[in-house]
Amino acid sequence: MNGISISTAAGVFDAVAAGPPDGRPVLLLHGFPQTGLAWRRQIAALAAEGHRVVAPDQRGYSPGVRPERAEDYRIGVLVADVLAITEELGWPTFDLVGHDWGGAVAWWTAVGHPDRVRTLTVVSTPHPGALAEALRSDDDQRARSQYMKDWRDAPATENRMLADDARLLRSLYGDKIPRASADAYVRHLTRSGAMTAALNWYRSGRPDGEIGVVEVPTLYVWSTGDTAFGPGPARETARWVDGPYRFEILPDLGHWIPEEAPETLNRLLLDHLRTHDGRNQRAPLTVDDSGRL
Repeated sequence: MNGISISTAAGVFDAVAAGPPDGRPVLLLHGFPQTGLAWRRQIAALAAEGHRVVAPDQRGYSPGVRPERAEDYRIGVLVADVLAITEELGWPTFDLVGHDWGGAVAWWTAVGHPDRVRTLTVVSTPHPGALAEALRSDDDQRARSQYMKDWRDAPATENRMLADDARLLRSLYGDKIPRASADAYVRHLTRSGAMTAALNWYRSGRPDGEIGVVEVPTLYVWSTGDTAFGPGPARETARWVDGPYRFEILPDLGHWIPEEAPETLNRLLLDHLRTHDGRNQRAPLTVDDSGRL
């Protein structure tokens, strides 16, 4: 695994990469408040299977792409970043994986550009259409999502997040993320302008249009202990996928699945990619109620 720079018209994205240059390409999109290194365990597993894996620090997290205006973090711009990054990498098609905000970007990218996205894997984040419906009718999900409105308050949110050695920011990780990883994310987000840029994802406003259904093969992984996304939109996501769909529920895990249960996620992800490799259309593995494959 090594660091690379990806130059686009928007600026230079930092990224970590691994695997043979001619391997099947996989792009991994992180969420808030992390970086591409949140995927370190998935990067290693994918590269070991011969995939070419790239995990960029997304807009605002990469110092070379850190505009100040909240409107420069609209979902359409974030999707354009995905397309620009993969074009610079020379990937006409690719497998796309996202978690948290990276999951939202992944959903929108797969819906809008099914010719580019070979398969989709989303961790934690329900389809945006299912989430929007839940925010209108599901009291549980509205309560879970209240923080999204609260964090639009600037600069008060930044001040609260970073006060007292970033105590509030650190509390978001709880005890689910290794201390060394949490320390690395905090160091990254305490650099000049980084926290505001990350919070601008929440402040950018509504999408420009309605999102449709997904047609590409999709794996959605959700955990019962996720505090941000409840069971309503997670289960309703199935109605927003027309292509091959697999929904896996991991019991007793929190929001940070890539780092909480890396081996389980790796097996699910690799099986999804093998199932939809264009040659081997076998039945996928399943996870039982205990979370074991």
